[in-house]
Amino acid sequence: MSVPEISEQDFEREVLRSELPVLIDFTATWCGPCKTVAPEVEAVARELADKAKVVKIDIDKSKRLATMMRVQAVPTFMVFHRGRPVAADQGVLRKNQLRALIEPFLPRAEGAVRAPELVQLLQERQVVPVDTRELAAFNRAHIPGAVNMPIEEIENRLAELHMLPGAPVLYCRSGDKSKDLVAKLAEEGTPVAFLEGGFLAWEAELLPIERAD
Repeated sequence: MSVPEISEQDFEREVLRSELPVLIDFTATWCGPCKTVAPEVEAVARELADKAKVVKIDIDKSKRLATMMRVQAVPTFMVFHRGRPVAADQGVLRKNQLRALIEPFLPRAEGAVRAPELVQLLQERQVVPVDTRELAAFNRAHIPGAVNMPIEEIENRLAELHMLPGAPVLYCRSGDKSKDLVAKLAEEGTPVAFLEGGFLAWEAELLPIERAD
């Protein structure tokens, strides 16, 4: 996916008035590291196509803007949210680093809970993680304190789900299946939370994992 280049004239419309968070890649045609990082920026633009806007600004063509934003080296990355700069970094960043920069400002699905938030809720004993994977996967590794309830059984076990000693937070491997189920349950009048990114997101944060004896 080609990342569009914007000018000083476009900045207000494309960035300051954007309803979505905007990741700006400040770049230059003579910059070798900018060429190195370009595929990573394009990958983020593809992955976040419906959630964020990714644009690039040539500092030589938009010198006044680069000065105003205090860009001292390229590549420099800046995130704008609701018309304000909220995060920045520079250098040859990988895709996951770029995503981490903009992730806190992305629109979220109803009921979504991020891994660090789940840690806090668990410490406060407000929630119970519900592992919706097959029993074999649950036994190999799961979030500490989780109970296993395969995803295909949940709609028939809603009473059991809500009798847990805390609010249920569903999770699957990647978060997609539990997200879809939570959306369906919400439409039916049964709001439930889910772990954004699933068990993989929990692992990526290097959080504790429990294994069955």
